Amino acid sequence: MSMFCYQCEEAAGGRGCTVRGVCGKTDDVAALQDLLVYLLKGIAVYGDKARAYGVVDPEADIFLVEGLFATVTNVDFSQEHLAHLVRRALELRDRLAEEFRRAYQEAHGHPFAESLPEMATWVPADDSTDALILEGRTVGILADLEQDEDVRSLRELLTYGLKGMSAYLYHAHVLGYQKDELFAFLHEGLALAAQDAPDVDTLVRMALRCGEMGVKTMAQLDEANTTLFGHPEPTMVNLGVKPGPAILISGHDLRDLKELLEQTKGKGVNVYTHGEMLPAHAYPEFKKYDHLVGNYGGAWWRQKEEFEKFGGAILMTTNCLVPPRDSYLDRLFTTGLVSWPGAKHIDGPQDGQPKDFGPVIEKALVSASPEELETGAIPVGFVHAAVLSVADKIIEAIKSGAIKRFVVMAGCDGRQKQRSYYTEVAQELPEDSVILTAGCAKYRYNKLNLGYIGDIPRVLDAGQCNDSYSLVVVAQKLAEALGVEDINDLPIAYDIAWYEQKAVLVLLALLSLGVKKIRLGPELPAFLSPNVTKVLVEKFDLRPITTVEEDVAAITALR
Repeated sequence: MSMFCYQCEEAAGGRGCTVRGVCGKTDDVAALQDLLVYLLKGIAVYGDKARAYGVVDPEADIFLVEGLFATVTNVDFSQEHLAHLVRRALELRDRLAEEFRRAYQEAHGHPFAESLPEMATWVPADDSTDALILEGRTVGILADLEQDEDVRSLRELLTYGLKGMSAYLYHAHVLGYQKDELFAFLHEGLALAAQDAPDVDTLVRMALRCGEMGVKTMAQLDEANTTLFGHPEPTMVNLGVKPGPAILISGHDLRDLKELLEQTKGKGVNVYTHGEMLPAHAYPEFKKYDHLVGNYGGAWWRQKEEFEKFGGAILMTTNCLVPPRDSYLDRLFTTGLVSWPGAKHIDGPQDGQPKDFGPVIEKALVSASPEELETGAIPVGFVHAAVLSVADKIIEAIKSGAIKRFVVMAGCDGRQKQRSYYTEVAQELPEDSVILTAGCAKYRYNKLNLGYIGDIPRVLDAGQCNDSYSLVVVAQKLAEALGVEDINDLPIAYDIAWYEQKAVLVLLALLSLGVKKIRLGPELPAFLSPNVTKVLVEKFDLRPITTVEEDVAAITALR
């Protein structure tokens, strides 16, 4: 094997990618990502210990977030950028080590002499990119394949949950929101994952704590988004196109969208959202911009065909990038942590100033108009505040029998044919069922004509994957209103699609809240060992999806 990666649902053969990632990353990129995670664990070891002595390094905190996010599936494909992050990780780890040892000496009067995990003391023989790639092949999962299968499984479950948490921490941070409690947990959790032989029970508890911290992280991001951009409102979003220069913005970063809209005002450029940017149309702040004209296309995995047909400039703000075609590479721009060799990168803001999207605008002005893919409109904006504002209507509909069940079909979409399962489930659900969704999984059914129950759409779209938090809030409030003590006693079924590490965090968040009977698909994660899967099944009744007929029958039985 020249690499091994099984962090996403598309792991080759349901086991792991061993030559090249299905996502498109090369074995060299995989090696650098493994090395980066290895060094981030070293930072976490020292960061966790330093905090015990009151030493906090904000730069190391943010780097830990950025470094983990860079290794999420479909974020960073650049050897050059990853090698830069590896070198920076070495610098920060050694600086934190010095800060911790100094604080320990001052507190105890003698040097720290205890043994630490290898990644906290490891030194590379050479910092050239080729040498770092070679070093990367000696660490990571490849080096762990001979270890206890259950320990490795739980370690990776925790690490992937922390990667997902880091993505949401990053989004909140760029909006000016952060909490030391969440950074401290990131160090603590990753430091446990760094241990050579961590205790299995401790790993299980830490994974559930990761879910608890994930809920707090998503709540923080929700606060940041709604404070800066207003509370999303039910909104119909145009799916057609207008003639003229255009920019397509994809990913998840709402600050990038805000700065792009400001810089394109009066320039004669139309802006379209794509993928997980669709929910932006529901925020009052973005409704102020007349040149934000609609959403183009669907889920991330369709982008090769859709980006090619778009014709204009394309800005990828976060994860969900797939290897681009040469036909539109000259129109593709990346920013933030996302990177692709050959794509033009818009650097981050300096001294609090906005990013300069001038090159994106210039490319749009000399590019073709978008080719129309579809027409019509779809509803978005059903976050917890919007749903709870009509809670009386929903409760009345439940009590009258007009709504008999809710089905949470949140999560990620993907390109496998078996994901048509989610489309078929949506089509086969009785007309007295309401789908609650968030994340790009909605593209499997949000453009179907499923109708309304009264004036309540049968698909309530809460937004991006991080807005899965809204679905939990809605469930909790419904339980209170209906006098139900346990949300598992509500007529709510969970039929979740997963793809990458943010979905792992969402799953851990649901488990930490005690949600049971979650159906997960299309396949259970390859990194879950049989024994770990058994624990999840026995403790939380986690279930793989089966057939459309069987699962719809079980969902329909809910009252």
